[in-house]
Amino acid sequence: MARSLKKGPYIDEKLLSKVLNLRKDEKKIIKTWARHSTISPEMVGHTFGVHNGKEFVAVYVSEDMVGHKLGEFSPTTKFVRHGGKMQRDIEAGAEQKQAVKVETPEKK
Repeated sequence: MARSLKKGPYIDEKLLSKVLNLRKDEKKIIKTWARHSTISPEMVGHTFGVHNGKEFVAVYVSEDMVGHKLGEFSPTTKFVRHGGKMQRDIEAGAEQKQAVKVETPEKK
């Protein structure tokens, strides 16, 4: 459910104070656990280390990210791959193509 327009966007106060105390030209990663904080225009140009439950993912904030949440740019799950017989066939075909490329020398 979206936040009320009357209340305005939620920005963690500690995070906002860290951003305002940091200069634009300073290249320091601001670590935060506040994934639910909305990105404001003051945050543009800074790099945040957003916690995904295990580690901090570096997120550089640009102008088109304003209005989104910090957590949207730090995925909490890691996609490995789909399994099954079809996937094995695809991977085997890719390995064969790679082997053929290695065996044939390129002509100049």
